[in-house]
Amino acid sequence: MARSTVPQPKETARESERAPERESEQRSARLSAREAARRSARQSEREAARRLLESSAALSYDPAVEVDWDAPLDEDFHGMSPEWSTLYGTRYWQELTEPQRKELTRQESASVASIGIWFEMILQQMVLRDMYAKDPTDPRFQWALTEIADECRHSIMFGRGAAKLRAPAYRPPRLALELGRAFKTLAVGEAAYASILVAEEVLDVMQRDWMRDERVVPFVRTINNIHVVEESRHMKFAREETRARLAGAGTLRRRAQALVVAIASYFIVTSMVSREVYARAGLDVERALAEARANEHHKSLLRSSCSGLMEFLSSAGLLTRPAVTVYRRAHLI
Repeated sequence: MARSTVPQPKETARESERAPERESEQRSARLSAREAARRSARQSEREAARRLLESSAALSYDPAVEVDWDAPLDEDFHGMSPEWSTLYGTRYWQELTEPQRKELTRQESASVASIGIWFEMILQQMVLRDMYAKDPTDPRFQWALTEIADECRHSIMFGRGAAKLRAPAYRPPRLALELGRAFKTLAVGEAAYASILVAEEVLDVMQRDWMRDERVVPFVRTINNIHVVEESRHMKFAREETRARLAGAGTLRRRAQALVVAIASYFIVTSMVSREVYARAGLDVERALAEARANEHHKSLLRSSCSGLMEFLSSAGLLTRPAVTVYRRAHLI
Protein backbone atom coordinates (compact mmCIF):
# COMPACT_ATOMS: atom_id res chain seq x y z
CA MET A 1 0.00 0.00 0.00
CA ALA A 2 1.55 3.32 -1.04
CA ARG A 3 2.33 5.87 1.67
CA SER A 4 0.57 9.16 1.35
CA THR A 5 2.79 12.20 1.28
CA VAL A 6 1.70 14.89 3.69
CA PRO A 7 1.94 18.21 1.88
CA GLN A 8 4.31 20.67 3.61
CA PRO A 9 2.70 23.96 4.67
CA LYS A 10 3.67 26.83 2.41
CA GLU A 11 5.12 28.93 5.28
CA THR A 12 7.35 26.06 6.47
CA ALA A 13 8.56 25.46 2.92
CA ARG A 14 9.43 29.13 2.49
CA GLU A 15 11.32 29.14 5.80
CA SER A 16 13.34 26.12 4.69
CA GLU A 17 14.19 27.85 1.45
CA ARG A 18 15.29 30.99 3.30
CA ALA A 19 17.42 29.20 5.93
CA PRO A 20 20.65 29.34 3.87
CA GLU A 21 19.95 32.98 3.10
CA ARG A 22 19.50 33.79 6.80
CA GLU A 23 22.73 31.98 7.69
CA SER A 24 24.52 33.98 5.01
CA GLU A 25 23.08 37.21 6.40
CA GLN A 26 24.15 36.28 9.94
CA ARG A 27 27.68 35.47 8.74
CA SER A 28 27.84 38.79 6.93
CA ALA A 29 26.63 40.59 10.05
CA ARG A 30 29.30 38.89 12.19
CA LEU A 31 32.00 39.72 9.66
CA SER A 32 30.80 43.32 9.48
CA ALA A 33 30.88 43.59 13.28
CA ARG A 34 34.44 42.21 13.39
CA GLU A 35 35.53 44.55 10.62
CA ALA A 36 33.94 47.50 12.43
CA ALA A 37 35.77 46.50 15.64
CA ARG A 38 39.06 46.25 13.72
CA ARG A 39 38.53 49.66 12.15
CA SER A 40 37.74 51.15 15.55
CA ALA A 41 40.87 49.55 17.07
CA ARG A 42 43.04 50.86 14.21
CA GLN A 43 41.60 54.34 14.64
CA SER A 44 42.31 54.21 18.38
CA GLU A 45 45.91 53.11 17.67
CA ARG A 46 46.38 55.99 15.23
CA GLU A 47 45.06 58.47 17.78
CA ALA A 48 47.42 57.11 20.44
CA ALA A 49 50.37 57.42 18.02
CA ARG A 50 49.32 60.97 17.15
CA ARG A 51 49.35 61.93 20.83
CA LEU A 52 52.82 60.40 21.23
CA LEU A 53 54.07 62.46 18.27
CA GLU A 54 52.67 65.62 19.85
CA SER A 55 54.27 64.76 23.19
CA SER A 56 57.61 64.12 21.49
CA ALA A 57 57.45 67.47 19.71
CA ALA A 58 56.64 69.23 23.00
CA LEU A 59 59.22 67.49 25.23
CA SER A 60 62.37 65.90 23.83
CA TYR A 61 66.04 66.40 24.58
CA ASP A 62 69.29 66.67 22.69
CA PRO A 63 71.87 64.84 24.86
CA ALA A 64 74.73 66.55 23.03
CA VAL A 65 73.52 69.83 24.53
CA GLU A 66 71.76 68.78 27.76
CA VAL A 67 74.59 66.67 29.25
CA ASP A 68 77.70 68.43 30.55
CA TRP A 69 80.22 66.32 28.65
CA ASP A 70 83.14 68.68 29.37
CA ALA A 71 83.00 68.46 33.15
CA PRO A 72 85.69 66.16 34.59
CA LEU A 73 84.56 62.97 36.31
CA ASP A 74 84.14 63.62 40.04
CA GLU A 75 85.19 60.42 41.80
CA ASP A 76 83.40 61.47 44.99
CA PHE A 77 80.13 60.35 43.37
CA HIS A 78 78.58 56.97 42.70
CA GLY A 79 77.59 55.85 39.20
CA MET A 80 74.20 54.59 40.40
CA SER A 81 72.27 54.53 43.66
CA PRO A 82 74.45 52.20 45.78
CA GLU A 83 71.36 50.22 46.80
CA TRP A 84 71.13 49.06 43.17
CA SER A 85 74.64 47.61 43.20
CA THR A 86 74.71 43.85 42.74
CA LEU A 87 76.85 43.58 45.89
CA TYR A 88 74.93 46.01 48.13
CA GLY A 89 74.00 44.31 51.42
CA THR A 90 76.53 41.49 51.04
CA ARG A 91 79.48 40.74 53.30
CA TYR A 92 81.81 41.72 50.44
CA TRP A 93 80.15 45.15 50.22
CA GLN A 94 80.79 45.71 53.93
CA GLU A 95 84.49 45.00 53.39
CA LEU A 96 84.87 47.51 50.54
CA THR A 97 86.18 51.00 51.16
CA GLU A 98 83.96 53.91 50.12
CA PRO A 99 86.15 54.69 47.05
CA GLN A 100 85.91 51.02 46.02
CA ARG A 101 82.12 51.08 46.34
CA LYS A 102 81.91 54.22 44.22
CA GLU A 103 84.15 52.75 41.53
CA LEU A 104 82.09 49.55 41.52
CA THR A 105 78.81 51.46 41.03
CA ARG A 106 80.38 53.54 38.26
CA GLN A 107 81.42 50.38 36.42
CA GLU A 108 78.03 48.73 36.99
CA SER A 109 76.28 51.84 35.66
CA ALA A 110 78.49 51.76 32.56
CA SER A 111 77.69 48.06 32.07
CA VAL A 112 73.94 48.73 32.24
CA ALA A 113 74.42 51.50 29.66
CA SER A 114 76.46 49.25 27.34
CA ILE A 115 73.91 46.42 27.53
CA GLY A 116 71.22 49.05 26.97
CA ILE A 117 72.92 49.94 23.68
CA TRP A 118 72.98 46.26 22.68
CA PHE A 119 69.27 45.89 23.26
CA GLU A 120 68.37 49.26 21.73
CA MET A 121 70.07 48.14 18.52
CA ILE A 122 67.94 44.98 18.57
CA LEU A 123 64.86 47.12 19.20
CA GLN A 124 65.59 49.45 16.29
CA GLN A 125 65.93 46.57 13.85
CA MET A 126 62.71 44.90 15.04
CA VAL A 127 60.71 48.11 14.72
CA LEU A 128 62.17 48.87 11.28
CA ARG A 129 61.29 45.38 10.05
CA ASP A 130 57.79 45.74 11.45
CA MET A 131 57.21 49.03 9.62
CA TYR A 132 58.79 47.94 6.33
CA ALA A 133 56.63 48.97 3.33
CA LYS A 134 53.81 50.22 5.58
CA ASP A 135 51.77 53.39 5.08
CA PRO A 136 54.08 56.39 5.75
CA THR A 137 51.05 58.67 6.23
CA ASP A 138 49.92 56.57 9.22
CA PRO A 139 50.82 58.21 12.59
CA ARG A 140 51.90 54.77 13.84
CA PHE A 141 54.55 54.58 11.09
CA GLN A 142 55.72 58.12 11.89
CA TRP A 143 55.86 57.40 15.61
CA ALA A 144 57.89 54.23 15.00
CA LEU A 145 60.52 56.24 13.13
CA THR A 146 60.47 58.87 15.90
CA GLU A 147 61.14 56.13 18.44
CA ILE A 148 64.04 54.80 16.37
CA ALA A 149 65.50 58.33 16.19
CA ASP A 150 65.20 58.58 20.00
CA GLU A 151 66.97 55.25 20.41
CA CYS A 152 69.82 56.32 18.16
CA ARG A 153 70.39 59.39 20.35
CA HIS A 154 70.10 57.29 23.51
CA SER A 155 72.69 54.78 22.29
CA ILE A 156 75.16 57.56 21.50
CA MET A 157 74.41 59.14 24.90
CA PHE A 158 74.98 55.84 26.72
CA GLY A 159 78.20 55.24 24.82
CA ARG A 160 79.57 58.66 25.71
CA GLY A 161 78.42 58.22 29.30
CA ALA A 162 80.21 54.88 29.65
CA ALA A 163 83.39 56.39 28.24
CA LYS A 164 83.12 59.30 30.68
CA LEU A 165 82.83 56.77 33.53
CA ARG A 166 86.17 55.35 32.29
CA ALA A 167 84.66 51.99 31.46
CA PRO A 168 85.50 49.57 28.65
CA ALA A 169 82.95 48.33 26.10
CA TYR A 170 81.01 45.82 28.19
CA ARG A 171 79.21 43.22 26.10
CA PRO A 172 76.68 40.50 26.92
CA PRO A 173 77.87 36.88 27.24
CA ARG A 174 78.45 35.07 23.94
CA LEU A 175 75.24 32.99 24.17
CA ALA A 176 73.10 36.08 24.79
CA LEU A 177 74.88 37.90 21.97
CA GLU A 178 74.15 35.16 19.44
CA LEU A 179 70.57 34.66 20.61
CA GLY A 180 70.09 38.41 20.28
CA ARG A 181 71.37 38.21 16.72
CA ALA A 182 68.66 35.65 15.92
CA PHE A 183 65.97 37.44 17.91
CA LYS A 184 66.40 40.75 16.12
CA THR A 185 66.02 38.91 12.80
CA LEU A 186 63.10 36.64 13.64
CA ALA A 187 60.98 38.22 16.41
CA VAL A 188 57.73 39.74 15.21
CA GLY A 189 54.47 41.11 16.57
CA GLU A 190 53.76 40.79 20.26
CA ALA A 191 57.02 38.92 20.96
CA ALA A 192 59.03 41.90 19.70
CA TYR A 193 57.00 44.61 21.44
CA ALA A 194 56.53 42.79 24.76
CA SER A 195 60.28 42.09 24.94
CA ILE A 196 60.96 45.76 24.26
CA LEU A 197 58.60 46.58 27.11
CA VAL A 198 60.35 44.27 29.58
CA ALA A 199 63.78 45.80 28.96
CA GLU A 200 62.45 49.36 29.15
CA GLU A 201 60.38 48.77 32.29
CA VAL A 202 63.30 47.35 34.27
CA LEU A 203 65.60 50.20 33.21
CA ASP A 204 62.89 52.76 33.92
CA VAL A 205 62.54 51.83 37.59
CA MET A 206 66.31 51.74 38.12
CA GLN A 207 66.90 55.07 36.44
CA ARG A 208 64.05 56.85 38.23
CA ASP A 209 65.90 56.09 41.47
CA TRP A 210 69.30 57.13 40.11
CA MET A 211 68.18 60.43 38.58
CA ARG A 212 66.80 61.64 41.94
CA ASP A 213 69.80 60.48 43.99
CA GLU A 214 72.25 63.26 44.84
CA ARG A 215 74.94 60.67 45.55
CA VAL A 216 75.02 59.86 41.82
CA VAL A 217 77.39 61.78 39.54
CA PRO A 218 75.45 64.70 37.97
CA PHE A 219 75.96 63.83 34.30
CA VAL A 220 74.62 60.29 34.91
CA ARG A 221 71.55 61.78 36.59
CA THR A 222 70.97 63.96 33.53
CA ILE A 223 71.33 60.95 31.21
CA ASN A 224 68.85 59.00 33.32
CA ASN A 225 66.35 61.86 33.33
CA ILE A 226 66.47 62.15 29.53
CA HIS A 227 66.03 58.41 29.14
CA VAL A 228 63.14 58.15 31.61
CA VAL A 229 61.17 60.99 29.99
CA GLU A 230 61.56 59.73 26.44
CA GLU A 231 61.24 56.02 27.21
CA SER A 232 57.88 56.58 28.93
CA ARG A 233 56.45 57.21 25.44
CA HIS A 234 58.18 54.13 24.04
CA MET A 235 56.70 51.96 26.80
CA LYS A 236 53.22 53.27 26.07
CA PHE A 237 53.61 52.40 22.38
CA ALA A 238 54.98 48.94 23.23
CA ARG A 239 51.96 48.23 25.45
CA GLU A 240 49.53 49.38 22.76
CA GLU A 241 51.23 47.32 20.08
CA THR A 242 51.37 44.22 22.29
CA ARG A 243 47.64 44.43 22.97
CA ALA A 244 46.84 45.11 19.31
CA ARG A 245 48.94 42.19 18.02
CA LEU A 246 47.34 39.80 20.53
CA ALA A 247 43.77 40.75 19.62
CA GLY A 248 42.13 37.56 18.42
CA ALA A 249 45.24 35.44 19.09
CA GLY A 250 44.53 31.81 19.96
CA THR A 251 45.67 29.95 23.08
CA LEU A 252 48.56 28.15 21.38
CA ARG A 253 49.99 31.36 19.94
CA ARG A 254 49.74 33.17 23.29
CA ARG A 255 51.50 30.34 25.10
CA ALA A 256 54.30 30.18 22.55
CA GLN A 257 54.83 33.94 22.50
CA ALA A 258 54.67 34.15 26.30
CA LEU A 259 57.60 31.75 26.54
CA VAL A 260 59.59 33.58 23.84
CA VAL A 261 59.13 36.90 25.70
CA ALA A 262 60.12 35.33 29.02
CA ILE A 263 63.31 33.79 27.58
CA ALA A 264 64.27 37.09 25.91
CA SER A 265 63.66 38.89 29.22
CA TYR A 266 65.84 36.40 31.08
CA PHE A 267 68.85 37.02 28.84
CA ILE A 268 68.37 40.81 28.86
CA VAL A 269 68.14 41.12 32.64
CA THR A 270 70.85 38.61 33.52
CA SER A 271 73.26 40.28 31.08
CA MET A 272 72.92 43.80 32.49
CA VAL A 273 75.95 43.66 34.77
CA SER A 274 78.98 42.06 33.15
CA ARG A 275 81.28 39.91 35.26
CA GLU A 276 84.09 42.13 33.97
CA VAL A 277 82.93 45.05 36.12
CA TYR A 278 84.31 43.31 39.21
CA ALA A 279 87.76 42.93 37.69
CA ARG A 280 87.65 46.53 36.49
CA ALA A 281 86.77 47.66 40.03
CA GLY A 282 89.71 45.66 41.41
CA LEU A 283 87.63 42.98 43.14
CA ASP A 284 87.96 39.21 43.43
CA VAL A 285 85.76 38.24 40.46
CA GLU A 286 84.75 34.75 41.60
CA ARG A 287 83.86 35.89 45.09
CA ALA A 288 81.96 38.90 43.77
CA LEU A 289 79.99 36.71 41.34
CA ALA A 290 79.11 34.21 44.07
CA GLU A 291 77.89 36.90 46.48
CA ALA A 292 76.02 38.76 43.73
CA ARG A 293 74.17 35.56 42.73
CA ALA A 294 73.12 34.99 46.33
CA ASN A 295 72.18 38.62 47.01
CA GLU A 296 68.54 38.60 48.16
CA HIS A 297 68.45 42.39 48.42
CA HIS A 298 69.16 42.81 44.71
CA LYS A 299 66.69 40.07 43.76
CA SER A 300 64.02 41.83 45.81
CA LEU A 301 64.69 45.13 44.01
CA LEU A 302 64.30 43.43 40.63
CA ARG A 303 61.02 41.80 41.67
CA SER A 304 59.56 45.04 42.99
CA SER A 305 60.63 46.91 39.85
CA CYS A 306 58.67 44.43 37.71
CA SER A 307 55.39 44.27 39.63
CA GLY A 308 53.55 46.59 37.23
CA LEU A 309 55.05 44.84 34.22
CA MET A 310 53.90 41.43 35.46
CA GLU A 311 50.37 42.76 35.94
CA PHE A 312 50.36 43.92 32.32
CA LEU A 313 51.72 40.62 31.00
CA SER A 314 49.08 38.76 33.01
CA SER A 315 46.28 40.95 31.63
CA ALA A 316 47.59 40.28 28.11
CA GLY A 317 47.61 36.51 28.65
CA LEU A 318 51.41 36.33 28.50
CA LEU A 319 52.04 35.14 32.06
CA THR A 320 51.70 31.41 31.53
CA ARG A 321 53.10 28.78 33.88
CA PRO A 322 56.25 28.09 31.78
CA ALA A 323 56.83 31.85 31.42
CA VAL A 324 56.51 32.35 35.19
CA THR A 325 59.17 29.66 35.71
CA VAL A 326 61.59 31.62 33.51
CA TYR A 327 60.77 34.95 35.17
CA ARG A 328 61.44 33.37 38.57
CA ARG A 329 64.88 32.25 37.41
CA ALA A 330 65.61 35.86 36.41
CA HIS A 331 64.22 37.07 39.79
CA LEU A 332 61.58 39.20 38.08
CA ILE A 333 58.69 37.56 39.91
